[in-house]
Amino acid sequence: MEEISVITAVHHPLRRRIVDHLLLHETAQVGVLARALDAQVGSISHHLRMLQRAGVVEQVADPAGDRRTSWWRLVRRSLSWSSRDYAGSPADAYLAREAQRLNLRHQLERLQQWNRVSESSQVEAFSTDALTWATAEELIELQQRVSATVDAWRAGIDREDGRPRMPVFFFAYGFPTEV
Repeated sequence: MEEISVITAVHHPLRRRIVDHLLLHETAQVGVLARALDAQVGSISHHLRMLQRAGVVEQVADPAGDRRTSWWRLVRRSLSWSSRDYAGSPADAYLAREAQRLNLRHQLERLQQWNRVSESSQVEAFSTDALTWATAEELIELQQRVSATVDAWRAGIDREDGRPRMPVFFFAYGFPTEV
C-alpha cells in the first residue's frame, strides 16, 4: 500500500508536471524544469524538496560535473492505490479519493488537449475498451498485466537509436459497471 504522503505529494498540479517531465527526460536541472514548466526556480526547488521527502525524486550529480547546479531524477516511476486501501483512516481515505479525482482530471485534460490538436497531427491515437465479466481478483490481475505490458514496452524503447520520438501519454481504467 502506498503511503498517503506519497500520493498527496505527487498529485499537486505542479508536482505532477515535474514528475511527468522527469518521466520523459530522466534527469533535469532545476532551471530547465522552471523554463519547461513556466514556473519560478524557487517554486520548482520547493516542489522538488516535497517530492524528495515523499521518496519520489532524488538529487543527482550534474552530468557535466558542475557542482553549482541542482539536478534531479525520479526514484518512483509509477504509483498504484485505491481509496479502499485507507478505509481505516477517514482522513487518509478522503485524501486518496481526492488524489484519484485529480488524477482523473489530469488524464482527461490530456485527452481533451489531444482532441483539440488531433486534426492537424500526422499521428493517429487509439482508443480501446472492453466489457466482460470478472471477479475482483481477475480485475487486479488485469491491472497487473496492463502495468507489466506498459513497463516492458517502455523498457524496450531504445532512445539512443536516432529515431525521432514524441511524448506519448497512455491511460486505462478498469472498473465494475452496470450494463
